[in-house]
Amino acid sequence: MAIPDPPPSAGRPRIIDVAALAEVSPGTVSNTLNHPERVNAETRDRVMAAIDQLGFVRNQQARILTGAPSTTLGLIVVDLKSPFFMELAHAVERAASALGHVVIMCNSENDREREAQLLDVLASQRVAGALVTPTGGRRPFRDSLAGPPIVLIDEESPEYPCSVRVDHVEGGRQAARHLIGLGHRRLAFVGGMPDLGQFQQRVIGMRLAMSEAGLNPDGLAITRSDGINLESGEASAGRLLAMADRPTGVCCGNDMIAFGVYRALDRAGVRVPQDVALVGYDDVAFAADWIVPLTTVRQPTREMGRRAAELLLDHATSAVHEHERVVLTPELVVRRSSGA
Repeated sequence: MAIPDPPPSAGRPRIIDVAALAEVSPGTVSNTLNHPERVNAETRDRVMAAIDQLGFVRNQQARILTGAPSTTLGLIVVDLKSPFFMELAHAVERAASALGHVVIMCNSENDREREAQLLDVLASQRVAGALVTPTGGRRPFRDSLAGPPIVLIDEESPEYPCSVRVDHVEGGRQAARHLIGLGHRRLAFVGGMPDLGQFQQRVIGMRLAMSEAGLNPDGLAITRSDGINLESGEASAGRLLAMADRPTGVCCGNDMIAFGVYRALDRAGVRVPQDVALVGYDDVAFAADWIVPLTTVRQPTREMGRRAAELLLDHATSAVHEHERVVLTPELVVRRSSGA
């Protein structure tokens, strides 16, 4: 059905103007915006066309004052520049959109103070809830967001009953077992900041695999980096190269660190995988297309984002919500960089 020309209006378009143009009731417009699953596709399309034609914008403050349920979620991630967190954010956004919600994305830059400030901002906007990939450390931040629920992503904590994470001990174990199975006995882990629980868990998994293979787990060489990006991987590789008994099998905290390690090794004339077998973590989009395709531990990023968004919305809207700690299993993806 064609949308007629809008009536002349002296002020900002209102819901009744949208309803008149779309030839529906104001309640139908409200449902289209807040509960799209209740409106059939044809009517929803007509309402959205009228909204676009009029340039209608919802007044969030009015929603707050009237006590209407919020259709906004907050998402705070450690580093939005990271391909892993970008994919996670997209997964959250897709899941929330399918359920009639929008997502405010925030970047904590792995800074606890900034994380707390962002939570305060989200609280002031009366979001339905917040999804958080926490910065390093275990200090609770519940006082920063009194009221709306929090769901942790890629981490769990006793203070927060809902979380979706990956079994990183198993991920580290898979990576080390793979290298040990290829004959490597001198292993190293190149990881990010030591207070990131995910990296600590991967080290535990690597040591577990070494013990299972009869190797001394204390023999695992650990090289920390100041960040989780390519540049920090390059810097960390210098310390690997300086070791007298250089490791031949290297697992990295994520794929970006692995790319940085590769670049530094290549500049030093150390071949991957002939001299050093290299394993990443995450399986970012271009890991398969790297100079030497990267063996990596794949995180179920899309499922993690989807499950977290669904869990938060259930937490925020259901009277019979049951808290849940979801643990997903990673998967080793073997490519050329490990020499398999």
